[in-house]
Amino acid sequence: MDHSSEEDSDFSESEIEEYEDRYYEDLKKGKFKVKISDEIFRCPFCQRKNHRYKDLLQHASGKGKSSRGIKEKAKHIALVKYMETDLAPVVACSQSIVESEPPMERDRDEYFVYPWVGVVVNIATEYKDGRYVGKSGSNLREQLTRKGFNPVRVHPLWNYRGHSGIAVVEFNKDWPGFNNAMSFEKYFEADHHGKKDWVAKMHRDRGTQIYGWVARDDDYNAETILGENLRKSGDLKTIADIVAEDNRKTSKLVTNLENVIEVKNKHLKEIENKFNERDLSLKNLMDQNDRLHHAYNEEIKKMQQNARDHYKKIFNEHEKLKSKLDQQRNELEMRGKELEKREAQNESERKKLIEEKKKNAMRNSSLEMAALEQKRADENVLRVAEDQKRAKEDLHKRILHLEKQLDAKQALELEIERLKGNLNVMKHMGGDEDSEVKEKVEAMVKSLEEKEGELEDLEALNQALIVKERKSNDEVQEARKELINGLKERSSCISIGVKRMGELDSKPFHELCKRKYSSEEADQMAVELCSAWELYLRDPEWHPYKIIAVKNDHEEIIDVEDKKLKGLKKELGDEVYNAVITALKEMNEYNPSGRYIIPELWNFKEARKATLKEGATFLLNLWRTQKRKK
Repeated sequence: MDHSSEEDSDFSESEIEEYEDRYYEDLKKGKFKVKISDEIFRCPFCQRKNHRYKDLLQHASGKGKSSRGIKEKAKHIALVKYMETDLAPVVACSQSIVESEPPMERDRDEYFVYPWVGVVVNIATEYKDGRYVGKSGSNLREQLTRKGFNPVRVHPLWNYRGHSGIAVVEFNKDWPGFNNAMSFEKYFEADHHGKKDWVAKMHRDRGTQIYGWVARDDDYNAETILGENLRKSGDLKTIADIVAEDNRKTSKLVTNLENVIEVKNKHLKEIENKFNERDLSLKNLMDQNDRLHHAYNEEIKKMQQNARDHYKKIFNEHEKLKSKLDQQRNELEMRGKELEKREAQNESERKKLIEEKKKNAMRNSSLEMAALEQKRADENVLRVAEDQKRAKEDLHKRILHLEKQLDAKQALELEIERLKGNLNVMKHMGGDEDSEVKEKVEAMVKSLEEKEGELEDLEALNQALIVKERKSNDEVQEARKELINGLKERSSCISIGVKRMGELDSKPFHELCKRKYSSEEADQMAVELCSAWELYLRDPEWHPYKIIAVKNDHEEIIDVEDKKLKGLKKELGDEVYNAVITALKEMNEYNPSGRYIIPELWNFKEARKATLKEGATFLLNLWRTQKRKK
C-alpha cells in the first residue's frame, strides 16, 4: 500500500480490508462482469473501456494505490486480487489455446526475428541543439494502436547524431502477436510503403510518410544500427521451429497434467474408500439403533403387562389378609363372650378367665398393631405405585432406551416394599409358639435380601448402559459434523445440504434496490445496505429481544418495538424486515452469545433441520449418481 496515501486518508486499514473482502466476494459471485472475451476485459468500477488482461491489471493496481476514497481504493484492490487469483488460470489456459494455433498459410521455413518485431523507417526528424530529434516511442505506439495493430512497445533507435529516423515495434510473442505484425506489414504494403517500396526508392525522393515491415533475416544480419539492435533483442527462427518448440512445451504440459490427474485419481480413490467405511459404519449404527428401538418397544409392552398383573396380585393378597384378620377378630370376640358367661360359675374358672382375658387383650393389641402396619403397608404400596408412575413418565421423555432398566428397578423396589410390609405384618401376628409364622418371616427375609441384590445388579447394569448411550451419542454427533463438512460446498438448491444459520439473505435487498434505483446503482446500493445490516446483526451492543412469561416458564422473543427494527420496516418494507427477523431468530437459537454464523445440516425441501439418516442417505445417493456418470 502507498504510504503517502495512507497518511493523507482518514480511514483505517481494517476498513479498507473489510470493503475489499466484500467487493472480492461480489466479483467471485459474478455480480460485476470483468471478462468480455478471451482477450478483452473491462473494469466494472470505471468508465466502460476495453483493455487487455495486462493493461487492466496495471490499471487496477494503479487505481488501488493512488485513489483517496475508501470504496474506490477497496474496489480496485479487490479487482487486482480477483484477476490474479481467479482470472489468471483462465487467461493462461485461453492464451495457451490461442498459441497452439499457428498460421498455416505462411512459409514455415521463412526466417523471422523472434519475438516478432516490426521496423518503421523514414520517421520525420529535425536538427535541434546539435542533435536530431523526432517523435517519441509512445506517440508512435498510440498511432499504431489506433490502427488496430496492438503493439507492446515502440522505441526509436538513437546513435551519436541523435534520432536515426528508425523505430523498432515489438509485438506479443504469441500467434495473435504474429497476426498483428503481419497485419502491420500488409497495411504498409497496401499503401505502397512496404520494404520493397523503400528499397525501390533508395535513390529517389521517399516523401515524408513512414515505411514499415516485419523484421526478417536480412534485417537481422545487416551491419546497421537496426541489425545491431535486432541481434541484441531477438533470434532468427522459422515458423516450423516455433511450432516444434510449442509442441515440446505442450507435450511436457500434457505429461505433467497426466501425472497430476493420476495423483488426483489416487486421492479420489482414497476418499471413496473412506466414504465407504463411513457409510458402512453409519448403516450398521442405524440398523443397530432400529433393532434396539424395536426390542425396547417389545420389552416395554411386556413390563407394562407384568406391572399390571403384579399390582392386581398385590391387591388380592391384601384383601385376603384383611378378611383373615377380620375373621380372627370375630373369633376372639366370640371367645370373650363365652368366657364372660362362664365367669359366674366358679372362682377358679374366674381366675382362668382373667388370665385368658389378659392373653386375649394382648393378642387383640397385637392384631390391632398388625392391622395398623397392614394399613401403612397399603399406603406405602399406593404411594410407591404413584411415584413409579410419575418417574416413568419423566424418564420416558428424557431417555427412552433406559426405561426398561428403570422400570425393572422400580418393580424390584415395589417388591421389596411389599416384602417389608408383609414382614412387619408377620412379626406382629406371630408369637413365640407360632412356628409357621417364623418360617414365613425367614422366607420373606431371604427373598428380600435376594431382591435387594438383584436391585444392586440392575443399578450397575443401568450405569453401564448410560455410559454406552453417551458414547453412541458422541459417535452420532461426530458423524453429523463430518456430514456438514462434506456438504458445505454443495448448492442450497439441493434437498439436503448445509444452511448457514444466522446469515442475512441479500435477495430482498437487491429486489428493493432494483425498484428504487437505476440498474447501475441498484447492485451497489443493495450491497451497502446488506453489509450495514450484517454489521448490526454482529453488534453485541444491539439486543432486540425481550423476555415473556409462558405458563410456568419464560421465553425470549424478538422485540418488534425496537427502534432499529421499526425504522427498517418503515423505510425498506416487509420483505427486508422479515429477512432481518429470520436472521435474528436463527442467531438467537444457534449462537446468541458469539453472534457468528453456524453451519447446520438442513432439509431445504421441508424447511427444517435434517436428521443424520437423511444426510447419510442423500450423500450415498449422490455418490452413486456420480459413480454411474463415470
